Amino acid sequence: MAKKSKSKKKIFIIGGIIAFLSVFVLANVFRDDVKALKVETELVSLRTVIQKVNASGTIQPETEVKISAESTAFIDSITVKEGDRVYKGQHLISLDRKRILSNYNSASSSVRSAQARLKQELASKKRVESMYEQNLASDQELEAVQASYEIANSQLEQAKANLDSRKDELDKARIMSPQDGIVTRIYKEVGEMAVGGMFQADNLMIIADLSRMEVIIDVNENDVVSVSIGDTTEIEIDAFTDTLFYGVVSEIAHMSEVAGMGSQQQVTNFQVKVRMLNVPQGTRPGMSATADIITEKKENILSIPIQSLTARKDSDEMVFLVSDKMLAKEGDESKSSDKKVKKGMKFVHSIPVKVGISSETHYEIKSGIREGDRIVTGSFKAISKDLEHNSAVEFSDKNNKKNTK
Repeated sequence: MAKKSKSKKKIFIIGGIIAFLSVFVLANVFRDDVKALKVETELVSLRTVIQKVNASGTIQPETEVKISAESTAFIDSITVKEGDRVYKGQHLISLDRKRILSNYNSASSSVRSAQARLKQELASKKRVESMYEQNLASDQELEAVQASYEIANSQLEQAKANLDSRKDELDKARIMSPQDGIVTRIYKEVGEMAVGGMFQADNLMIIADLSRMEVIIDVNENDVVSVSIGDTTEIEIDAFTDTLFYGVVSEIAHMSEVAGMGSQQQVTNFQVKVRMLNVPQGTRPGMSATADIITEKKENILSIPIQSLTARKDSDEMVFLVSDKMLAKEGDESKSSDKKVKKGMKFVHSIPVKVGISSETHYEIKSGIREGDRIVTGSFKAISKDLEHNSAVEFSDKNNKKNTK
């Protein structure tokens, strides 16, 4: 009995091993040689592609005037305050006139003295000329009196010019507004010294026309080449959320501004001014804004999502095109692969493409694929790393149902 029990046990073990090997062999015979990757796809279609250049900056008035004094004096009065609207010719600031008036009176006195001397020299000139005609005066005497007269006349002209200058200083002791606008900044207080002059005069006040504003942005050197005067621009102001404003490029700098010179973070930008077409009430100088400059727009063109485009080492830009069959060699449909594949399985071919302009989401396609082609759009890992030419794939439609079309 013991021998029979051992014999049966041995038969069961051998039978189990045979069954396991049979299942293993059958599984390897009927399994697919190709493992499918799950991907997301999309049909290539026609759409409008808008290329934009994005940059940030600040809002500033198109016209901004800094008010300063032409002569140094203490401030007697300021007739406006920040935020006031002023008009051209309106009185803004009065300077102390004592010293300026003294200079004016001195210049006026010099004019009167010069006029008296000229009158005296004119009389002498006439007397000598009369004597000369009677041969009672020499040539030297005539030349001397004429020269004295010319000198006196010149001194009078100089005195009058100095008086005009002093009068101008006196008039400008009352500082007037040069334009209509808003007082956006006052730098001085009554009693402080206003330093005047041609080159180092103090700024006393700023008047700006807030009805005409512009966004001043810094555009990278790689993008500025595509920006042109007159380009339409979409503007977002941080202070006005969820509101889009519009403008046009009015000025592009010819000289660059370099930040981080000589370092790895060196950046070369060009200043671009965008004139706002509609200025919202409450806009103030210095507000932060973002501008999207529309540099080119193409309608009804072949395009693909940005994430579909990839490039591998030593290869051109390409997309993965979904196909019903494998190709032994890229672009050669006459040579099929010998690998076992399940009926209805899909594959991808790496197709070189030539792209044109781009929007935030799509590239223009100039060549390589056609409208209606199905291309892989995700995942990023699949497109950038996992997929190869002839990789098997499976994908889902918008309803997440398995799609073999």
